[in-house]
Amino acid sequence: MAKQVYPVEEWIEEATVDELQQAMESGERTAAELVLAYMARIAAYDKQGPALNAVLELNPDALAIAEALDAERRSQGPRGPLHGVPVLLKDNIDTADKMHTSAGSLALEGHYAASDAFLVKRLREAGAVILGKANMTEWANYMTQGMPGGYSSRGGQVLNAYGPKFGAGGSSTGSGVAVAANLCTLAVGTETSGSILSPAASSSVVGIKPTLGLISRSGIVPLAHSQDTAGPLARTVADAALLLGAMAGTDPADPITGASLGQVPADYRQFLEKDGLQGARIGIPRAVYHDKLGEEERRAFEAHIAALRLAGADVVDPADIPSAQELASFNSSVFRYEFKADVNAYLSKLAPHIPVHSLREVIAFNAKHFEKTLKYGQITLMRAEETSGTLTEAEYMRDRLKDLRLSRAEGIDAVMARHRLDALLFPGTAGAAIAAKAGYPSIAVPGGYAADGRPLGVTFTGQAYSEHVLIRLAYAFEQLGPQRRKPVWPK
Repeated sequence: MAKQVYPVEEWIEEATVDELQQAMESGERTAAELVLAYMARIAAYDKQGPALNAVLELNPDALAIAEALDAERRSQGPRGPLHGVPVLLKDNIDTADKMHTSAGSLALEGHYAASDAFLVKRLREAGAVILGKANMTEWANYMTQGMPGGYSSRGGQVLNAYGPKFGAGGSSTGSGVAVAANLCTLAVGTETSGSILSPAASSSVVGIKPTLGLISRSGIVPLAHSQDTAGPLARTVADAALLLGAMAGTDPADPITGASLGQVPADYRQFLEKDGLQGARIGIPRAVYHDKLGEEERRAFEAHIAALRLAGADVVDPADIPSAQELASFNSSVFRYEFKADVNAYLSKLAPHIPVHSLREVIAFNAKHFEKTLKYGQITLMRAEETSGTLTEAEYMRDRLKDLRLSRAEGIDAVMARHRLDALLFPGTAGAAIAAKAGYPSIAVPGGYAADGRPLGVTFTGQAYSEHVLIRLAYAFEQLGPQRRKPVWPK
């Protein structure tokens, strides 16, 4: 049996996967003790103290699973580097256990998935402990206008671990905040356009938005299939790279994963090179962000560019994206059409006792229970319901093709080919939308803090299946100096 580790202990703070594995291998710690330690922190900081509200639900079997994995380690050895490591999942990821999957909506409060999402199966096989579900922006922030990131009718408002006056990003808000506050070792988020990168930058953690198709979308409450993907959030690039590899794989239930055949290395951590910036060609797309930065952000980003040069990178500045201006002014309708088609397909498979099986029924449920469900309204859901749900509208097809053209051939592909680049570097999440439309990977890395303590970040973006390159660059950037510091609250 595990020791009684109920008091909040400092040993778990900022612990990396490697450090935890060493502690478990030596017998100094057990997986059960890790679960208890994180439970103590969740009790102290998520539900009391700063009351971050990042954790929506705890897995009632987490401790039992950890104890079983401890027994397996003693008798057979560890399955791999994730054996016994606690992981939080965003609340739109299916788990076939005693936890709900609700996408933050009270309409799905009673939904228990019949099977694990493909990525969850992968994590369980790797020996990870599914610790619980993280709060999120309801319906992945496709419910209404003006709703703050991290708010859901089922879970309430997530707060930034560095101070409630700072936004915590969205929609994988709880996942980012939980990692930042050391409420788990690792977390999984999902992104359609910035929803991993934004909470990563806002919470001073690492977030990887992978190439569309690297990680299966099956078993995840959808927003828009053309851009949806899951991805890791962690405190270090090494840990994020490990989690990415554990979730990647070909899934017969999601045909797009077939495109990743031969593209997934055995372990992304082989690309962690301290000198990985030497000789790298990195472009600075100034036209995307030149009028959007405050003075502090501008100075910090210029300092990072200078540091890249000192580390041996060949910085191309500017390396402007040809389609940047047209993309910025283009209001694509793709989400509006795909959301209804995709969410109806997901909801139609829910158990009969769930009160909603279509977007129309979700809207009706919210209207009936408006005092609890409609604090910010549901105008976006209603506009999506106006579509046919068949994806046959000419506007949808035109806009989807335009998204691809502007983001790929006339966007990222064009600038990278012209300047022979390994990656683009953006301040914060300035390039999140174009990479999301292209289905291309990005990695957000902590980039210091403003004078008031607000976290700043940078994002490396590349072409399809260039995760290994981005991880090499991000890891080398991470080594340039202490970019992350843990949040501190009054005792």
